[in-house]
Amino acid sequence: MFYLLAQWLDFEGIFNVFRYLSFRSGAAVSTSLFIGLLIGPKFINMLRMRQGKGQPIREDGPISHLKKAGTPTMGGLMILISVVTSLLLWMDLSNMFVWACIFVTLGFGAIGFMDDYDKVRKASHKGIPGRVRLLLEFAIAGFATWLIVQQIGTSLYVPFFNDVQIDLGYFYIPFAMFVIVGAGNAVNLTDGLDGLATMPVVIASATFLVLVYLSGNAVFSEYLGIPFVRGAGELAIFCACVIGACLAFLWFNAPPAAVFMGDTGSLALGGALGAIAVSIHHEIVLALVGGLFVLEAVSVIVQVFFFKRTGRRVFRMAPIHHHFEQLGWSESTIVIRFWIISLVLALAGLATLKLR
Repeated sequence: MFYLLAQWLDFEGIFNVFRYLSFRSGAAVSTSLFIGLLIGPKFINMLRMRQGKGQPIREDGPISHLKKAGTPTMGGLMILISVVTSLLLWMDLSNMFVWACIFVTLGFGAIGFMDDYDKVRKASHKGIPGRVRLLLEFAIAGFATWLIVQQIGTSLYVPFFNDVQIDLGYFYIPFAMFVIVGAGNAVNLTDGLDGLATMPVVIASATFLVLVYLSGNAVFSEYLGIPFVRGAGELAIFCACVIGACLAFLWFNAPPAAVFMGDTGSLALGGALGAIAVSIHHEIVLALVGGLFVLEAVSVIVQVFFFKRTGRRVFRMAPIHHHFEQLGWSESTIVIRFWIISLVLALAGLATLKLR
């Protein structure tokens, strides 16, 4: 809104600063952070009053989690409100990439909300059927992918090499859908300890803030040998909003958590990261930057696969952060060490800019 207002005034005088992504990104972080901190206390009290017993705790999960009974869930709504409000204030409302990412974020957030609501209503850890959930996710991802493909085409770019691209044609659409849905569910699986998913999302968002800015700049993208995507720089505002909103949420989610983000937040944030990666042809880099999320998802897949075929477990419990809990690691130890892993992977992802 502010950008269009400044544009209408021909960016004269003080409104000239609205031309710059750096200014609007900083303002977006501050705005979403402020909104999250402002609405947090009353929002959490409202969730606590409406939900009563809070998020159901799995009886077959780690025993240490039983003490978290009564903690309200759906805190992801705080994140979504902060992100969307800040975005509408600072983004270029004519940018299709941002609208596609908003569609995925709100769509996945709505699916997560339905799942969280069903769990709270039934007082059970079982929400809406998995197949129904996946069907809805792929439908949302498919429409968003169609919007993005209109702008960028159907080529898959390979990192570590200059100008290496594979035109997947129509196969790119299901591939991009898988990236978006996979990212959403991977972050969802990671969200099992207080603060575990939030900070890695912040780190990944900060990394992609840099990547989208470079991809949207013709000079930088040519110098670095990465795909130039006109208009992609505006996604830096999106990444900035996610960073601010997640930091505000982490203020209340720090151990012992006053609220859980639930599927409402984790699905939305993961889907957003997937949509951003697809928008700038950095799907493969996402797997590296979000390697922690990939590890969590793979641990579940491996566990289920081997247990169904052999009756034996590879890990003591999946996702893998529960495995380390069973080994005796404290929750804070697991969370901080996983944060460190996320930071190292993010730096590795940025290194792909020069390793070509």
